[in-house]
Amino acid sequence: MKANLVNIEQKEIYPVEIEIENGKISKIKKIDEQLDTYILAGFVDAHIHIESSMLIPSEFAKLAVKHGTVATISDPHEIANVLGMKGVEFMVENGKKSGFKFHFGASPCVPATPFETSGAILTPENIKTLLERDDIYYLSEVMNFPGVINDDPDMLEKIEYAKQLNKPIDGHCPALTGDELTKYIGAGIQTDHECFMFNEAKEKLEKNMKVQIREGSAAKNYEELHNLIDEYYENLMFCSDDRHPNDLVKEHINSLVKRAIKDNHNLFKVLQIACINPIKHYNLDVGLLRVGDNADFIEVDNLEDFNIIKTFINGKIVYDGEVHLENVKIESINNFKALPKKEDEFKFLETTTYHIIDAIDHELITKEEIKNLDKVPNIEDDILIISVVNRYENTPPAVALIKGFGLKEGAIASSVAHDSHNIISVGCDFKSVTKAINKVIENKGGISVVTDNEIKSLKLEVAGLMSSEDGTLVANKYEEIDNFVKNNLKSKLDAPFMTLSFMALLVIPEIKLSDKGLFDGRTFQFIKEVRK
Repeated sequence: MKANLVNIEQKEIYPVEIEIENGKISKIKKIDEQLDTYILAGFVDAHIHIESSMLIPSEFAKLAVKHGTVATISDPHEIANVLGMKGVEFMVENGKKSGFKFHFGASPCVPATPFETSGAILTPENIKTLLERDDIYYLSEVMNFPGVINDDPDMLEKIEYAKQLNKPIDGHCPALTGDELTKYIGAGIQTDHECFMFNEAKEKLEKNMKVQIREGSAAKNYEELHNLIDEYYENLMFCSDDRHPNDLVKEHINSLVKRAIKDNHNLFKVLQIACINPIKHYNLDVGLLRVGDNADFIEVDNLEDFNIIKTFINGKIVYDGEVHLENVKIESINNFKALPKKEDEFKFLETTTYHIIDAIDHELITKEEIKNLDKVPNIEDDILIISVVNRYENTPPAVALIKGFGLKEGAIASSVAHDSHNIISVGCDFKSVTKAINKVIENKGGISVVTDNEIKSLKLEVAGLMSSEDGTLVANKYEEIDNFVKNNLKSKLDAPFMTLSFMALLVIPEIKLSDKGLFDGRTFQFIKEVRK
């Protein structure tokens, strides 16, 4: 084929004729012709949880290749919390059959903390077993940064195995700075995707950490961090972390590339971040448009909008206006034991002082508000009920208060609740919360929204996290439910279900709710309960 080659590393663009044999680039010849299209290395998502797309890997792939993505660095942390080693194996094997280049890691924080109930535990020996495999590429995000700082032996043993096996080590340390950051990096942590402040990211870069600029469905950090690109591009990557199916239908890493170009960042620096840096950092078997490389690249019509004409993986055209990836049959796996709940199980103590979770749009962090209240919930003041129900055992629900969702009626619920994936719900009254949670229990996983008159749900039969249905179909179903929450229940959040999924993520401050109670992510201690 003939096109203008965008040589990212040499910072040149010139017309070439390229030949492919046996899935590899056999020849690149400069030619003297005027050509209209451009070829460049494919985009790589440097950190993503495939499960958050609500799609199995083989269905995720069909949407990603439309946007020029040829590979991902994928942390199977979500399914590992539900099903342990069996869950990781499911993701790896489905990914291998997809025709896409998934690179899964070994998740060291399963469970993320001892303050919640998860479906599985990955021990240091489990992590060692995974890291010894050629198809496990790195130690996934070390979320328990307090454990690293305080020399937790379990955490340090897992990190040590990665060092011995020369596998990269991913970090997760929001707002960590100063001496504690220095110690965390000194333990061997190499990356962080949780930066949400410019100076925080700059300090990490100056301490030789690599920063992954994240733009997902909930957490959106590009705007705060993109001015790092010109000076620090050699140590930056782009990532999604968590991207819901309706967003994946619209865009992926290509959207970050377009934004950066429109913000007047240098083309070659931006493309190095999007295409080159992840491949080199994680030692991926993904081609960089050189003779002898795997033929993994994309063809675009211009270098501003990056409209994808074709996507190649191992020399095969996987997208050219149509997707050419096969359907992969699966046997569904799950771990769901919760039984239906009764409304009288969701009750508060009679008190006037409450610790309220303040959810923030586009952020994973929350704020704590302590208020004296005579009436709970209070829809007028956006003080709503939040509950987490253990999906692995039949125990009483945890109940607290939350603001920021803006619901005016009904409730929403989901079994996608980082990181242990119990059932989480936010609602305006106990009846609606009970109804929404019981719909998820009935489906053995998924999302739901209820009002007095209606109930809508999306079943996620694979681990209560993913659907095996066609990705576009799942995206359309999800978008219908998401829009119903915003239009009918009047949620003021951009992505209410994505925000909901992080309200049980205890390792992100300030306060969150687990199935065991209200938790302070700053002190790593429970807050005095406000429920019976």
